Amino acid sequence: MFSATRPACGSESSSFAQTSNCHNPKKQKGKNSFGPSVEPKILIERYKRDEMHAVSLLHMLAQSYQFHLEFKETVTTGNTTRLLFAFCVLIDGVQYKTGMGLTKKEARLKAAEFALQDLLPTLEKEKFDLPKASAFPLLFPKEEFFKTDIQSSSFIRERKSPTNLQIPNAVKNQLNILMNSHPQFCACAATVAAFVIQTSSRCEVVAVGSGNYNVRESLSTNGRVVHDSHAVVTARRSLMRYFYQHLLLFYSTTAHVTEMSIFQHNKGGLLSLKSGITLHLYVNQLPKGATEIPFNLSLNPLSISAWQMNNELGLHLLVEGKVFPVLTFEHSSPKMVSMSAADKLAQWQVLGYQGALLSHFIEPVYVHSIFIGDMGHGDTRGIERAVIHRTETITSQLPMFYCMVRPHVSMVPPVASGGNGDDQVTSSINWCEGDSSVEVVDGLTGRTVDESPFKSGSALASRLCKAAMLHRFKVVAKTAQRQELLATSSYREAKRMSKLYQEAKNVLRAFLLQQGYGPWPDKLLVSDTFNM
Repeated sequence: MFSATRPACGSESSSFAQTSNCHNPKKQKGKNSFGPSVEPKILIERYKRDEMHAVSLLHMLAQSYQFHLEFKETVTTGNTTRLLFAFCVLIDGVQYKTGMGLTKKEARLKAAEFALQDLLPTLEKEKFDLPKASAFPLLFPKEEFFKTDIQSSSFIRERKSPTNLQIPNAVKNQLNILMNSHPQFCACAATVAAFVIQTSSRCEVVAVGSGNYNVRESLSTNGRVVHDSHAVVTARRSLMRYFYQHLLLFYSTTAHVTEMSIFQHNKGGLLSLKSGITLHLYVNQLPKGATEIPFNLSLNPLSISAWQMNNELGLHLLVEGKVFPVLTFEHSSPKMVSMSAADKLAQWQVLGYQGALLSHFIEPVYVHSIFIGDMGHGDTRGIERAVIHRTETITSQLPMFYCMVRPHVSMVPPVASGGNGDDQVTSSINWCEGDSSVEVVDGLTGRTVDESPFKSGSALASRLCKAAMLHRFKVVAKTAQRQELLATSSYREAKRMSKLYQEAKNVLRAFLLQQGYGPWPDKLLVSDTFNM
């Protein structure tokens, strides 16, 4: 839901007036007991006059503007020498500066003040353009959830943003460059996905992938077959290659090379993205899975049809490009099965896009915006339900560093430079920043095709396969002088040693099962027991 979420481990008073009085006992009782008709502009003016508590204002703005608000306990920053509590504010998944204090209450207050420093100029720039009817909405009963959610999310989606143009344009330009160099593979671009790094000065496409299939046969035992070649998965594995490149830059012994990395030191031992860098995802088609479930507002919430639709929001499996609900699928053939792209997106918005191996070095990396280049579907309700609503209450259960980051979702025109959307195209392309050419993989075999501009060797193992990822992992571990990681006996052991990541994954899968979305199938151990 788009209503504000109270801090999971906080103890703010239940009344905004009481919270404000605790902050400043000199204030008169009831001074901040504003009625629901008070506009956000007036509330902000009172906050600036020190008549309102920062935490109170954030909760009230969250109700007015229908954004998702969370306070997340985290680690202290800087060279602190005494025991302090630390919290950060998450607004629609966007993390703001960490606040610290001798008590949790003091740390939450500081975090709220930091968030308002960045948020208020943006709201004032938009001139508080909010429909009065939606200010301080009442809490709706469960059966009214879908209607309320669509109204609020429609308003958010209609906000004009330069990013809505910059990201698709950057993807289009990069895709044209790649396809102009290799026009024979233009048909692959109909199912493209891309990750874009944005800073204050530029938007740069750093990873591209396409594809619509997973392998036809059973799991590989040597890690040299790409099992899933759907566009989002291919692009994400290309993004991981990009992260490995920048880890090598960071661990360079040459100062000016280290500065070129997107990573920086952070408290807690793990690296993080440099301040001001955000990650965005563009997909040219609606990801397969629960995002494709038809939506019907007229359904009686207690009807059989509504019950069936709720079941369809569960997890889905893909077999040769076809989608099956996990609760009804009986798997007895040797064909390869993988989770749907929609389910994987939901997982990555909780665990991060870096995966288990990279989690030894970096904090979770999340996508802050998802752009859907599929105007035929008309809106984003499907992907919001599949990627956001199923896991949006999980953050308080997750270990340190992890949270459910709520991405902004927008519909934009498609940018594919070729292809007609033909599902029979089984080839997949991948590329990341720094590559001289694309690699083309046959999605049904999981190996590079003979005609591919890039080939890693005569065995035709893709640069995206698990064995290639393990090789990069060990190169970075050696450069970073992480001897305990170099001593791992297998790909599986290296993943299992990433304790916090594995804990977060277990919490997520237990949560999905508890919510009735079905079990997340475990991988066969034989697929991960190889070593280099």
